[in-house]
Amino acid sequence: MARKRPDWLPGALAALLVLTLLAPVFGWAAGQVGYAEPLANAAEATGATDHATAAGTALFPDYGVAGLGGATGTFVSAVVGTALTLLLGVAIGRALGSDADRRQ
Repeated sequence: MARKRPDWLPGALAALLVLTLLAPVFGWAAGQVGYAEPLANAAEATGATDHATAAGTALFPDYGVAGLGGATGTFVSAVVGTALTLLLGVAIGRALGSDADRRQ
């Protein structure tokens, strides 16, 4: 039996698509205003960055992709990050199932 898609799904996917397409604009705007992550600001203000050591590597450090320009790297990281998050959410949702699935 095929699963019926929820009514909210097309709108949610459209919103994700719009935000993903706008990711380079947000990255550019952050650079224009000198935005920095609040936790990084706090670490710098307290001197914690003087003794910091890398704990590991990130998939997309600084929301970019090595070898790609700022906007392109931000866009690629947004697409991949959004897709991975969406796939993880769908997988968890399917694993948990719905009340209608449990009643059958």
